[in-house]
Amino acid sequence: MTAANETTKVQIPGLLHKLGKMTSIRDTALLEQSLLKTLCPMLGVLDSSLYRVDDLAMSTRVLHHHLSRVIEPDGVSRLVERTEEIFNSSSIAGDVRQLLDNVRLLSRPCTRRRGQSEDLLIAYPLFGGREICGYFVFSRDREVTLTEDAIIKGVLEVFSNYYDLLDISQRDRLTGLLNRQALESSFERIWTILSRSADAVGTADARRAPATAHAHWMAVIDVDHFKSINDDFGHVVGDEVLLLVSRVMAAELRSSDLLFRYGGEEFVALFSASTREDAAAILERLREAVEQHGFPQVGRVTVSIGFSMADPSDLPQQVLSWADRALYHAKRTGRNRVCDYQALVQAGEMAADSYGGSELF
Repeated sequence: MTAANETTKVQIPGLLHKLGKMTSIRDTALLEQSLLKTLCPMLGVLDSSLYRVDDLAMSTRVLHHHLSRVIEPDGVSRLVERTEEIFNSSSIAGDVRQLLDNVRLLSRPCTRRRGQSEDLLIAYPLFGGREICGYFVFSRDREVTLTEDAIIKGVLEVFSNYYDLLDISQRDRLTGLLNRQALESSFERIWTILSRSADAVGTADARRAPATAHAHWMAVIDVDHFKSINDDFGHVVGDEVLLLVSRVMAAELRSSDLLFRYGGEEFVALFSASTREDAAAILERLREAVEQHGFPQVGRVTVSIGFSMADPSDLPQQVLSWADRALYHAKRTGRNRVCDYQALVQAGEMAADSYGGSELF
């Protein structure tokens, strides 16, 4: 038996066990970490990375995984794992960027020498359907063997297929938008991204400091008189209205913005705008686009919108509560309008409220 065959024989039971653990995970972020933890030891490398185009991060997101050996006071050595996420795509090294460009153009693994060293930089494409949605990258002093190549491709395929299944569970079946489960399970991660964005511009409190291009906003959007639409035209037409409203709104938002179907006729949008006026203008355009769209059978449909600044120092549920209160103010005062929670409080039209009064919870 050759050394390669013996190595494969030893690796397969451990690999199957790790694949079993990977497919028991129900969180996409943890699943990505599990992928690196599975492949890193198998390839005999201490560092590996996963590059993804991430909707939540609104840019290319990089996940770095590092293994190091630590000697305990009693003399026993153990491996310590560390995972780091980077959300700034400009931090990608030039040699890595060039390698990823080659993988993207060729749709296959590529290798290049790393600087003047003997190490090789190796990258594999990660597919979502037929499109490349990411890259698995690692560095070591030798080429990948045929056996290792087959294992890497197999693990990446299992990962992609399972990731797609988890992603489907976070999508609304009617509209295809991210659903309430996706929003609530991603709150912590989204707020981490917002915090890093605020730290990058040195903003300790975005509500008191001048708004910047890094300011983010949360809006709750509700289709007006939707019950009447269902009662008068039936649920099939009602579903068609919700689908069309979601498409019209998505067309008005940028690809970096997030739109969720929160439930029934309610939607939640998370987007960036440099000033409060710009945020209101974006939502006004969205409201007008829905109002001006011709809906088959129904004709005219409108939406009411409430929004709040999404300050990372506030709880996400609190921000959602404030946007929801502004929405219900819009409904009470005539519908088909946009209301800003902070502006309403400042004008004395609404009492300031701490978290706990949301009608969504």
